[in-house]
This record gives sequence, C-alpha cells and structure tokens, in this order.
Amino acid sequence: MKRVAVLVFLFFLLYKTIDSVPVTLYISSKKADRAALETVAGEWQSKLQQLKRTKDIPPVNGRIDPIWKGVPGYNGLVIDEAGTLKKMKQAGVWNEALLVYKEVEPETQLEELEPAEVYRGNMQKPMVSLMINVAWGNEYLPAILETLAKEKVRATFFLDGSWTKKYPDEAKKIVEAGHEIGSHAYSHPNMSKLSLTRIEQEITKTSTVIQEATGVVPSLFAPPSGDYDQRVVDMAARYQLRTILWTADTIDWRKPSSEQWFRNVSPKIGNGVLILMHPTESTANTLPRLIQYIKGKKLLLGTVSETISSKRVPAIE
Repeated sequence: MKRVAVLVFLFFLLYKTIDSVPVTLYISSKKADRAALETVAGEWQSKLQQLKRTKDIPPVNGRIDPIWKGVPGYNGLVIDEAGTLKKMKQAGVWNEALLVYKEVEPETQLEELEPAEVYRGNMQKPMVSLMINVAWGNEYLPAILETLAKEKVRATFFLDGSWTKKYPDEAKKIVEAGHEIGSHAYSHPNMSKLSLTRIEQEITKTSTVIQEATGVVPSLFAPPSGDYDQRVVDMAARYQLRTILWTADTIDWRKPSSEQWFRNVSPKIGNGVLILMHPTESTANTLPRLIQYIKGKKLLLGTVSETISSKRVPAIE
C-alpha cells in the first residue's frame, strides 16, 4: 500500500514538473512578444509623426473676402495616430495603406462671422452646384428633373413664393426627387429698393408658403435678379437664411443657343463654383452636356448647402 502511495506521489510530482515547463515558457514568450510589439509600436509612432509633416492637410478658416464676400472654410485632414497605431497593431505590420485619417474643422466657420452673401464654396473643395431659380414657367421642368435623375445629381431649386403658391404640386415633385429647396422671395422684386418691412414680408411669406407646400423650411435665400444690399443680407440672417449669389451665370433668360449657353459657363467651372440657371429651353437642352463636362473635370456635383459646407469631399481619381 505504502509503495503504491509513494509511486502515486512521485508520478504527481513528475506531472507537475513537466506541466509547468511549457506554461512558464508560454508566459515568457507572451511577455517577450508584448515587449517587442511595444518597441515596434514606438518606432511606428515616430514614423507617423514624420509622415504627419507631409501628409497632414491643415483646415482653412472661413473668411470675409473683399471680392467673394463670405467664403466658407474647409476642413483639414490629418493622420489619426491612435486609430492608425491600433489598426497596425491588429495587423501586426507597418503599412501606409492602414493609415487612419480624421477631419479637423476650421477654427473660424462662416457662421461665426458677420452675415455676408456667398458667391461660391471654398476654392479647395472639388465640388460645384447647380442653382435653379424658379419664378415662372413649368414647361421645361420635367426635362430638367429627368436629366438630374438620370445623372444622379442633386441640385438646389430656389422657389419664388408666388410660383409655389400657384404650383404646390410642382414644388412637391422637386422635393420628392431629392433636391434642395431655397427661397427666391415672393414676388420677384428688386430687394434693395424695398423698405425693411417689405423685405421682411418677402422673406417670411415665401418661407411659409414653401413649408406649407413641401414641408421644407428653407435655409438659403437667393435674391431675385441678384439685387440686394446689406439690409437684405441681415434680414435673411435674422430668419436663419444664408444669402446666396452665384459664380457662373448661364444667362439663359436671354434665350441663348445651346452653344452660347455652354460657353457662358464652361470657362468658369472649378472648385466651389455655383452655377445659376432657370427652367428654360436652352437649359433643358444643354444641361446634360454641362453635367458631363463637370464630371470630366473630376468635380463632384452637390447641393448648394453641400458645396458651401466645410466638410471635405473625396477627390475623384
């Protein structure tokens, strides 16, 4: 009996000794791996800090320009060190394809400055907008909407209040097609010639009519004929409306030929450009060509709100 007990005890000791060796080695191995990874991560962090000097893009502040008036800012794009290190540790390899970026907003946004009219988006933003002022006529709207749908382009329609009151169903169709809606005053007046009371009425009445017809509360205001003064800009801002002008004008109200229509705007197409047009025959006929031209220049098409925001957009390769 004693011999059996002794044998069992010796076997137990041998088992514990053999079993503890790989456990100890495994623990030591894991500690070594962690230490090595921390050393490598330190080297990676040093590399990241060097890369940031060349790859980080600083944000651009919004500003009031003597020519372009209110110019929106543009977000910066910088390497996210923590996010990148985490991703590389998980992969266990240094690879610039694993770099993680984050946007950094400007210190000064346009909204923080005094109210000012906006003629364009930031010059570094590869996006343009089609702004379509609607105050008369419906004949060419279907063709324009069809082109926009086919090309998967969202535009901004600035609606005259009296037109919206007369054609609420047409206004709804524009919204249902996914486009942005802005205000174009109520009776297409020269806003700078009006009293403050009339300016206020033109702005508030139009916003009310648009909301009743479409459910949309506009946040952008395009003064008819581009006629305005600081009183108009300030009144619009009082009702949370940004005053919008344009960078390039099709001058389609003069009924130009398609070729002339295209020549009026194509030389001006570039980053942040806002393109003015109306639902006319020449616009309906030439809009497809313009959209293809814009896409050929590797520019994105977005709404006015998207183009004048500081949010970055990807470059088209």
